[in-house]
Amino acid sequence: MNIKSFLNLVEIRTKVASVIPFLLGTFYALYRFDTFNVKNAIIMFSSMIIFDMTTTAINNYMDYAKAIKKEGYGYETHNAIVSHNLNPKIVRVTIFTMLIIAAALGLLLVKNTNIIVLLIGAISFVIGITYSFGPIPISRTPFGEIFSGLTMGFIITFLTIYIHVFDTGILNISFNDLSNINISFNIIELANIFLISLSPIMGISNIMLANNICDIDEDIVNKRYTLPIYIGKENALKLFKWLYYIGFISIVIGVITKSLPIISLVTLLVLKFVQGNIDKFNKLQTKKDTFILAVKNCVITNLVYALTILGGVIIQLLFNN
Repeated sequence: MNIKSFLNLVEIRTKVASVIPFLLGTFYALYRFDTFNVKNAIIMFSSMIIFDMTTTAINNYMDYAKAIKKEGYGYETHNAIVSHNLNPKIVRVTIFTMLIIAAALGLLLVKNTNIIVLLIGAISFVIGITYSFGPIPISRTPFGEIFSGLTMGFIITFLTIYIHVFDTGILNISFNDLSNINISFNIIELANIFLISLSPIMGISNIMLANNICDIDEDIVNKRYTLPIYIGKENALKLFKWLYYIGFISIVIGVITKSLPIISLVTLLVLKFVQGNIDKFNKLQTKKDTFILAVKNCVITNLVYALTILGGVIIQLLFNN
């Protein structure tokens, strides 16, 4: 396996879906809490990217291993194991190696913070692995969009914020003994974090939804009963549209509640671009031609969104000085 085939196996081009929630969480920690832990940020970013690559490699491996129809639908080109003629044994070793590295970095992050990171990180690992692996992988059920959106859009954003503010009382668990567990949390701040995470949650969910809409025919043959198969293509396309709208509405609410800087309203300017891509996707749904539109919508919307929060940080610094 060379570098090119490895990067295709882990679909490195899609890792931006993890990077953007990380940037969002980092900028929000600076804006809301005026704090930044460099060491924790580096460890978190490394573990996150490696684990994201691991889950993608698992997904490609399981698609390869479980495929019933192995011709047509672009199978010969869009699965890296097939297109690069990769040895399945080497792919498995690569997956386990990345998983061990990501877990080790995660444990190091726990050492620097507290048990909350361990618990949420463990949940993320379980979801990430069972998303593509096991008797009934999540990606082959109607729940793929929900789990991918919440895991990458909310959990990454939350953890990125939490590693900077873990000692401020946002969320804590303490054990006096095995029968006495104390949980304390700041419901306002947790609600704010969920609210500001809605835009990436919706954007990432729509990447999975667009993928499943494009693959309806192939998924039926390969017995992957995804959400579009359950609700039908027409309803899936309506959902695709409204998930974006919910993301934009959440930003407006965030500004109104002062969770976000007023400059975040600049993100609404992207709506015209997003609407154009929604219209194009409604006309044609294929992996080759229009799936990329969902990725572009997520990246551009949430990158602009994250940068507006950074703009809020800069404005704070200028006015404080």
